Amino acid sequence: MAQVTIREARKSYGSTEVLHGIDVDIDDGQFVVLVGPSGCGKSTLLRMIAGLEGITGGTIQIGERVVNNLPPAKRDIAMVFQNYALYPHKTVASNMGFALKMQGMPRTEIDARVERAAEILGLQPYLKRYPRQLSGGQRQRVAMGRAIVRDPQVFLFDEPLSNLDAKLRVQMRSEIRELHQRLQTTTVYVTHDQIEAMTMADKIVVMRDGHVEQVGAPLDLYDAPVNTFVAGFIGSPSMNLIEGTREDGAFKAGPVGFAYEGPGEIGQPVTLGVRPEHLVPGDSGMPATVTIVEPTGSETHIVARLGEQGDGQEVVGIVRERTQLKVGERIHLQPQPDTIHQFDTASGARL
Repeated sequence: MAQVTIREARKSYGSTEVLHGIDVDIDDGQFVVLVGPSGCGKSTLLRMIAGLEGITGGTIQIGERVVNNLPPAKRDIAMVFQNYALYPHKTVASNMGFALKMQGMPRTEIDARVERAAEILGLQPYLKRYPRQLSGGQRQRVAMGRAIVRDPQVFLFDEPLSNLDAKLRVQMRSEIRELHQRLQTTTVYVTHDQIEAMTMADKIVVMRDGHVEQVGAPLDLYDAPVNTFVAGFIGSPSMNLIEGTREDGAFKAGPVGFAYEGPGEIGQPVTLGVRPEHLVPGDSGMPATVTIVEPTGSETHIVARLGEQGDGQEVVGIVRERTQLKVGERIHLQPQPDTIHQFDTASGARL
């Protein structure tokens, strides 16, 4: 195991810079998730750690070594891809042990490592099967097993669950997290799915357009996003971001508003952030018209449009108990004051 230290990492393709001086510290044994929308640079950064992409500027250090100029085979890392990359003509056991065979490791040691990894991943009944005889989840376990047998300092995962169906993704999420807890190997995991990030990470790195927006523990990002981008990206359903004006003892968003005392100057354009679970129907608050009612079993999502005529901004509220609300019904939505986040509208920064 080893820590990974990234300092001022830059990546350019010709004159186009896609990573703009990334700084990330990954502690020994930590599970860190790089998350962000498509094109934000997270997979590029992971491939730079792996040595599959060159680094234009800055340094990447694994343990005590700066690895900028080292080939992937010399970095003591193991990578799991989203497409599994298994040899179709080799058995599960042969796939898992192939890299060790190429290193010239003795057959007895290869067999022992493959058996240990198979036991950890529940693959012992499938060691003599071929990839075509396995389900998607089993193939992903084989890809993970191939990484485990190498006993690397760092595991790198590049969106490994994106090809699986929703139920299997949830199962594999738990299995990868449990695997990390058993092995305690430093892990860097890339995903565009913020639910994966929230449920798996010790630390999340939120990226946008080649920059790091915020780094922190999952609940720290959820409870105290530094700007409107992180606020809207972390959480499902995402945070309601309502643009308006800070007035004396109130917040106004066009014709609607509610009593509110918060930071900022009177008349300042501000954006209030309210999590759906904190925006509930009540006797007072902002008038709105229900447009969608989505019962999920444990809770109900209420989508509504603000304003007396229901022609304003769309917002989402979550009701934990059963509700009789109907589409087209007029309601009032009252944010809970101590749960409101406030941002400067111009910069998006938290106030």
